[in-house]
Amino acid sequence: MSQIIESMRRFRVFACPDGGHEARVLEEASFEAAAVAYAEAYALPLEREQEVAIVVHELGTGREHCFKIALASGETIPCG
Repeated sequence: MSQIIESMRRFRVFACPDGGHEARVLEEASFEAAAVAYAEAYALPLEREQEVAIVVHELGTGREHCFKIALASGETIPCG
């Protein structure tokens, strides 16, 4: 049985607008995983019906993605 091992990458992640939360450096396997980990780990002071935009910057490559997370459902979509 072979197992696929995803390499962990370092990301700088922050909520936008920042709302007083500092950026965090997280190690995750993907941009999406880093966005969700940030939302779960750092209590964002928003209503559960709201969305939050989270910017994820990969430290190794400089690539950056933005995701909107619906706090009630946890659905994650690219910012558009």
